[in-house]
Amino acid sequence: MVDKLLSLDTRRRSAIASADKLRAEQKQLGKRIGKAKGEERDALLATGKTLAAEVKAAEAEQGTASEEFEELHRLVPNLVHPDPPVGGEDDYEVLKHVGTPREFGFTVRDHLEVAEGIRAIDMERGAKVSGSRFYFLTGVGAQLQLAMLNMAAAQATANGFELMITPSLVRPEIMAGTGYLGAHSTEVYRLRDDDLYLVGTSEVPLAGYHADEILDLSAGSRRYAGWSSCYRREAGSYGKDTRGIIRVHQFDKVEMFVFCRPEDAEAEHARLLDWEEQMLAKIEVPYRVIDTATGDLGVSAARKFDCEAWVPSQRAYRELTSTSNCTTFQARRLNIRYRDENGRPQAAATLNGTLATTRWIVAILENHQQEDGSVRIPAALQPFMGGREVLTPAG
Repeated sequence: MVDKLLSLDTRRRSAIASADKLRAEQKQLGKRIGKAKGEERDALLATGKTLAAEVKAAEAEQGTASEEFEELHRLVPNLVHPDPPVGGEDDYEVLKHVGTPREFGFTVRDHLEVAEGIRAIDMERGAKVSGSRFYFLTGVGAQLQLAMLNMAAAQATANGFELMITPSLVRPEIMAGTGYLGAHSTEVYRLRDDDLYLVGTSEVPLAGYHADEILDLSAGSRRYAGWSSCYRREAGSYGKDTRGIIRVHQFDKVEMFVFCRPEDAEAEHARLLDWEEQMLAKIEVPYRVIDTATGDLGVSAARKFDCEAWVPSQRAYRELTSTSNCTTFQARRLNIRYRDENGRPQAAATLNGTLATTRWIVAILENHQQEDGSVRIPAALQPFMGGREVLTPAG
């Protein structure tokens, strides 16, 4: 890919130079035609006609070469941080475990069985209305999600994040700028008639919020928290996590997003991970933190940490949060800059991190289920549930 990209860049630069030279010649010829008379003018006009055709062809070649270059350039991922483990999806490094998985004195129910017992989720009617991997959150299920997202929003604003409810549809250049139209483009829903994309995370509109701007970062980082519905096609996941709401086409999320100076990015990344862990502590579930391997970083991340909660019915850890340091990758593509100490514009760094999503309901229901089918609400979440302490089975 790199060799082809270099070749295309040479072709693109040559095409630009050729078109520029021909346009300059055309401009000079125009001046000569304006002064010429008689047969000389006729000859120059004939030359001008030929030159105009050459300019048109050169501009077409410039456009084609530039388009092919940009198309391939979008597929080139960010440079990887030197510290993550090398490898694929299963080659992550576990950095730490927090909490101990609970020992149950009864047969553990999975989150869907628990949810159906308290009338929190309706998968059957979700599929009837929208197809597979869709659902209704009903009654206490809807309340639980709103409580969880409001708790995330409250934590974000308490830590200086500006809360935003973001658009769910974005233009192609914004989606491409964040790195989601490369290798993972099959994950994205596209509205072809409107040439818009449904976002899979509010990271996308938040990244585009300052596109083509120069930010004032003299007072420190810009931090936003985006509340949004998210849409993912889940292409390639046929047969995986078909039961319940672990892997679905639509979910809600509160996402942290940061613009900062590149030299501040690693410290910001550590802060985002800490804020994610604070949220996980509030829902009182065992979890682990992993350093994602290089081959599982996606296009835009230089480094990514995931927090995975223990899911008792699966006896496995499953991802609840993810935080990525995208360095200057997204900002360069979206033309987001700041002025350095000398007043010169430089590419900013961007980072993102999850504070809460619909999937958290899985961890809450499974880890806090009781033998009678009820669910204990974690103490920190109770004020956001109107003081309610237990979700009881429906009669």
